[in-house]
This record gives sequence, C-alpha cells and structure tokens, in this order.
Amino acid sequence: MRLAQRLGRATTSPVDGDRGAFVADSRDDMVSIARRLHQKILDRLDLAKLSQMPVEQLRGRLRATVEQLVAAEGLAMAESERLALADQIVDELVGHGPLEPLLNDPTVSDVLVNGHDRVYVERNGKLELTDVRFRDERHLIHTIQRMVARVGRRIDESSPMVDARLPDGSRVNAIIPPLALDGASLSIRRFGNKQLTGPDLVRAGAMSETMLRYLHAAVRSRCSILVAGGTGAGKTTLLNLLSGYIAKDERIITIEDAAELRLAQPHVVRLESRPPNLEGKGEVTIRDLVKNALRMRPDRIVVGEVRGGEVLDMLQAMNTGHEGSMATIHANSATDAMNRLMTMLGMTGSALTEQTMATMIARAVHVVVHLSRMQDGARRITEIAEVVGLAGTEVQLNTVFRYERSGFHSDGRMIGRHVQVADTTLHDRFRAAGLANGQTSGEIRR
Repeated sequence: MRLAQRLGRATTSPVDGDRGAFVADSRDDMVSIARRLHQKILDRLDLAKLSQMPVEQLRGRLRATVEQLVAAEGLAMAESERLALADQIVDELVGHGPLEPLLNDPTVSDVLVNGHDRVYVERNGKLELTDVRFRDERHLIHTIQRMVARVGRRIDESSPMVDARLPDGSRVNAIIPPLALDGASLSIRRFGNKQLTGPDLVRAGAMSETMLRYLHAAVRSRCSILVAGGTGAGKTTLLNLLSGYIAKDERIITIEDAAELRLAQPHVVRLESRPPNLEGKGEVTIRDLVKNALRMRPDRIVVGEVRGGEVLDMLQAMNTGHEGSMATIHANSATDAMNRLMTMLGMTGSALTEQTMATMIARAVHVVVHLSRMQDGARRITEIAEVVGLAGTEVQLNTVFRYERSGFHSDGRMIGRHVQVADTTLHDRFRAAGLANGQTSGEIRR
C-alpha cells in the first residue's frame, strides 16, 4: 500500500488549528490531491539520496516541491491550504504522520494514542483530547512501525509490543492487536531540551530551598538514594538533577532501559539494555548491565529504574564500595518503596532470608525521596525519609520532610507547603564530607 493511501482525512492541525485546517466539504478532494502529489514526488525525487540530508533541509526541499506541483497543476488553493497540504505530505514522508505537530509542540509532555481516532496529550500535568486522527487502524499501525524501525526496533503480530527511544530522547511504548483489544495503543513520553535545575524545581513548588540543600548535601556526602513515585511523577527529572551534583572527578555508570539521563560530568559511561532480536536471542537486561558495571571500576552507579533481579546486584554494589549510587523505583510512598525492594529481592531466586534481605536494604540505602503527581497536575516531592535501622525484618524510616496539603484554590490548584518534621540523622555523614558548616547543617535543622 502506497504511503499516500494512508494519509488521514482529518485536519492537519492537531490542536486549535495550528496549521490551517482544510474545510470539511473539501476534505475528500484534499486527500485525493495529496495522493496524486505524493506519487509525483516519488517520481520526481530520489528520496533515498534526500534521506541523507539534515531533516530541516529535507523538509524545505519537499515543501518547495509540493508548492511547485500545486502551481504546475493549476490547483485553486489558498496559501494556508497549500502549506497545510505540504506539511501533511512531508510529515508522512519523513516525520511521524499526524503526530508530527504534537511532537514539535514544546508544551506537550506526553502523547497518548488509544486507537486511530483518539489522541490525547498531556500539558502541565493535565490530559487533553486533541482533534488529531489517523485515517484508520492500518494508518496508525504503519506510523508506529515506521517510528520504531528508525531506531532499530520492530512491531508486528508476532512481536506486538515494543519499547524504544527516539533520536530526540523521547521514550516510546507501543502495543498492537492481538494484545491490544481495541486497536493499537501508542505512548510517547517527551523530554524537554532544557534540563531543569534545582532552583527551577523550587520555583515550580516541587520542593523547598531547604530540601534542595539537603539533597545536595546527601549526594555530595555519598548517600545512596532511592527515588520513588508513580508513573509520570517526575522521578527521572529528579534523578537527573541529583546525578548532576556528583563531583566531576568521579566515574559514573548510568544504566537504563531507554536512555533518558543527561549528565554533564566528563567521566560518564552510558549503558542501555537491549531486547531480544527476531530469533529471540541477544537480549541484554538491566541486571546484566549492573553486573557488568561492577567490572568497570565505577565510583557510582545510577540505574534508571529497578524492577527485577537487578535490585540484588544494585544493593550489593551499594554495600561494597559504591556508596552514593542511585536508582528509581515505582512505589506509592517511602515505606512502600522499602516493601517493594523486599518483594523484588524475594523474587530473585536467591536463598536469602527475610532478615538478611532487610539488613541488606537497611545498610545499602540512606535516603528515600518520594514524588507524586498531584490532582492539579503539579509534580512535587511529598516525602524525604532516611533509613535509620531495623525493627525485626521491617526497615525503619525517619521522615525529615513532608508535603502537607490544606485545600484547593478556586482554579483547582492545590494549597499546601513543604515542612520539615524531624531532624536529619545524617549530620555526622555531612560533617565527614566537609559539608556540615554553618550554612548546611544549620539550614536542615528545624
């Protein structure tokens, strides 16, 4: 099936008419024109050679060709219609079809496709239904296949689920029938070009200045930190920030399923897991990479997310000379994060007793930071707790900071504040690292 035949009949403008939509009664004509022009473009241009061009240069060349063809055929089209038609064809040829405008919108953090006719975006923590549509299910599936093929992945009926990372760093998950019962589903998590700083997060209300100074001291004093929270809570953003506080003379190994961390230090080795190939071979797991990282003389290991057997190797690393390592975990609270570590350790197939597992966690992890995405869409740290020991097989925590909610503004924004509810137990550690001067230690005491 030719690419032009998959062109959707919806407007090319996804939200609020960004590109000048075709009028409803001319939509079929526009689709027919797009198909005819698409074939002429294929006949006129060597797309294999053009594909070597920088993307923006290629887009300009294709737009110019569409304009020439429209003029040559004497088509009576308004300038806005010509531009919209050109962009539609260009997006199908070299972009991501109807999703291209959304992926170029800096205000969009997530794109969520539920079947060919329902496309949502997230802006400022809130989901919105857009007017973007694919022509049909085949159009959507082909767009997904083209998207993941560009980064060396595949998706079809024999392999109907895929995780991938786009060249711009966006994280993609797609699942198609027969696993997706109501049509193909596509989730794209985008990451802004600007890396947020500590002051940025303070201004956004994600934490207080005192909490930022505390976390800075925890990283510099080589506390091992676990960042916990739900999906979309901001775990990777915070992990990026904390990793940036590691000294420049330390060797850092980052390990992720899809590389998202962007560290500025000069001595960083980035590792990424790999799924099995078409024959089911060649898989490299997070656990494989953690084990290998221990042979690479790391000062610290940063794992994008622990969710399986790698937790055992990660905790052993933290307990054997790699203090200051960090990881994220899906959990509903700091206490839940400890319980999840216990559960994952129990699933590794090792012969560890509950007491041994609890002792391993208590000795390895120093600080747990929990984040939440609030009802108003804001992402905030809701708790910072320190691991202070054991009570039997239960890991004991000392909550130092907490977010206290008190209501909502009339516009739906949450009312609350970050408060320090206990003294830190890490003063000696901060002092030993040369951080417990009047500025640091005084500001994290109540």
